Amino acid sequence: MTTVTAPTPPSSPTAIDVAQLYPLLNRKLARIVISEITAPDQLVEEACQIAWSRLLLHAHRIEPIAVLSWLANTAKHETVRLLVRRQRDLSLDELLDAGAELELPQTPSLEELFGQRERIRAAWHLNKRQRRALWLRAAGLSHDEIAAVTGDSRRTVERHLQRARHSVRRLAG
Repeated sequence: MTTVTAPTPPSSPTAIDVAQLYPLLNRKLARIVISEITAPDQLVEEACQIAWSRLLLHAHRIEPIAVLSWLANTAKHETVRLLVRRQRDLSLDELLDAGAELELPQTPSLEELFGQRERIRAAWHLNKRQRRALWLRAAGLSHDEIAAVTGDSRRTVERHLQRARHSVRRLAG
């Protein structure tokens, strides 16, 4: 049995000492990022901390003279990534602080759940073409898109869906 060990970075006389560099370059790094990207200070600070943590992982590959530029580029990329994520994801805390009223989705009653289950069961008793058209419609496809998928005409798709709905209502009724 052979054991696999992780490669260790080569020790060199020019190895980077992150503990010594942090107090010297941390403020300068934040100023560089702020001067090039408009973002809240808290977000820039988070991006800079991520850059420093990545430096710990990649210090063996970076020349000491290039540390600040490497940190700045990493922090700028991280700042942009965090900004994009912030715009995409809603913060519930920020919404509540702004006084937004949050509405929780209504849960269906037992009768509604039972009716849905019966309609799904009834759909399995349809013929194959009607069932396929109904599932594609339930997946959000338009009549034209269903026709393109199935190779049927739009009118045929409409007939299949109409017959399927009628049969489901009758069987689940």
